Amino acid sequence: MIYKSMKECMLDLEKHGHLVRVREEIDPNLEMAEIHRRVYQAGGPAILFERVKGSPFPAVSNLYGTMDRARFIFRFTLEKVLRIMQIPANPMAAVRRPWEYAGLSMAGLKILPQKVSSGPVLAGETTIGQLPQVKCWPDDGGPFILLPQVYSEDPMKPGIMHSNLGMYRVQLAGNQYIKDKEIGLHYQIRRDIGIHHTTALENGEPLKVSIFVGGLPSHTLAAIMPLPEFMPEVAFAGLLAGRRFRYTYRNGYAISTDADFCITGTVSPGKTKPEGPFGDHLGYYSLRHEFPYLNVEHVYHRKDAVWPFTVVGRPPQEDTVFGKLVHEITNPVVPTSIPGVEALHAVDAAGVHPLLLAVGRERYVPYAPREPREILTLANAILGFGPCSLAKYLFITALEDRPDLDVYDIQTYFTHVLERVDWRRDLHFQTRTTIDTLDYSGTGFNRGSKLIVAAAGEPKRNLARTLDDRLRLPDGFKRPALALPGVVIISTLARPDAEAGEKDALLLADYLGKAGCPDDIALIVLTEDSEFAARHINNFLWVTFTRSNPSHDVYGVDSFTDHKHWGCKGPLIIDARLKPHHAPPLVESPEVSRRVDRLGAKGGSLHGII
Repeated sequence: MIYKSMKECMLDLEKHGHLVRVREEIDPNLEMAEIHRRVYQAGGPAILFERVKGSPFPAVSNLYGTMDRARFIFRFTLEKVLRIMQIPANPMAAVRRPWEYAGLSMAGLKILPQKVSSGPVLAGETTIGQLPQVKCWPDDGGPFILLPQVYSEDPMKPGIMHSNLGMYRVQLAGNQYIKDKEIGLHYQIRRDIGIHHTTALENGEPLKVSIFVGGLPSHTLAAIMPLPEFMPEVAFAGLLAGRRFRYTYRNGYAISTDADFCITGTVSPGKTKPEGPFGDHLGYYSLRHEFPYLNVEHVYHRKDAVWPFTVVGRPPQEDTVFGKLVHEITNPVVPTSIPGVEALHAVDAAGVHPLLLAVGRERYVPYAPREPREILTLANAILGFGPCSLAKYLFITALEDRPDLDVYDIQTYFTHVLERVDWRRDLHFQTRTTIDTLDYSGTGFNRGSKLIVAAAGEPKRNLARTLDDRLRLPDGFKRPALALPGVVIISTLARPDAEAGEKDALLLADYLGKAGCPDDIALIVLTEDSEFAARHINNFLWVTFTRSNPSHDVYGVDSFTDHKHWGCKGPLIIDARLKPHHAPPLVESPEVSRRVDRLGAKGGSLHGII
């Protein structure tokens, strides 16, 4: 079924048992988000909130809450899109087996956006205050648009084929925003809207921005796709929808005519206001900072408009499914985008950008014992490749050591790397550089460091599969627990400040250097609660890679510096304790949780689901 609106998608989901209606009036202040989280965690259906307190518009969430449902939504187009994406990776396949690619040329025609004179989204107008004011976490700075499609054009080359459609969060109220007239516009570093904004600033002119909400499901997914610069997101939106992206212009603003809502306005040159806090997808609040804001001119909506939203927080969440879909669609083109790189995985459980796992070719010196050479070149290419440039930790290993190694089998991948890594040779730091805007583990806003771990060759150690009394620890370090083979988590006191934390880590490293550390332990992680961090691999990934800054928090047993190269002869130590400058983790409101319980009780709309 080729959808022409989000409502058609919702009715299709309901018909097939993938959507439930909540008929009780629900408060968008924390309650809707709590319901969403509960239903998502239960693997439940999409949720249509028929009565949203304070708004005339219904709302829908968890549309993409499972991979099965996401594939169901795109069931008539996804396979064709995957085949089209495979062509650059293996163009001769289309020549050798043309019957497998029959019909793709017609699908490809959907790439071209279609200009129309008007459309459903222009049926009515409303105000910002009438939109569902969804607030997800107790300390959020206000309500946010949580599935926005933020559209801008290159001021020097206007037109839809030189546009950017991105998912940049939008704060609807709170802080210093003038009610119904201003909304916050937050975009992270290395986002294409930043290029458009820079050009507008250089010209001393306001940047025209349109914010689409809802519409065809493919439009939402297109807003998060990492696409080459020559392909605008609206083109991919049409391809995945099986229906060309329809648009028009009003007062110089682009309008997605199939959207449920469209907000238009300008970003004034040089003006910012405080935005946030916001409970973000790393599992912590992103704090209040100065960001541009939109001077709102119009808020258009369809006659039957429904407000879609999601909830982000510590992974996994609904955006985890987005990530899986993106990986599924883009994986075939990775080898052609970075020749020599065979696989890439931005690890969702670690917050995506903090941890990248890669497999690459190692062919520089095939006649010598294998060690990291080409994969180091590839690692630098990865860190210069689109959103991958925001990675903080990058692990890369050689395909030739194990051709069937799967970057999505995280435990096997880490075991493979830790068996082979030589901490004296294989650590490569980038200091005083940029990291993800949402990552507060660094030295300042957008500032931190990166670490490449490149391992190749024969195994150097057997990894510990159990812990025994061979590992002796100094006072203050306790409850060692094995998280993965060769990975030990140790509890110690909370870190009061940087100097005290460094003393702790150096004390442990010195003690183990003198007392000896078992050879089958490759990595030690310090945290406040070793039992929690070792309980599940996702806990290990989240704690270790979201709470550490490589240049400041990586230590080692018998460490040394040799001509500016740092390494260690014993295990690597990562201090993954919460630091005073870190943003606080996200915690639900117990009171709201109790209120939501009533919907799961007998007679409630979500009985049997939550």
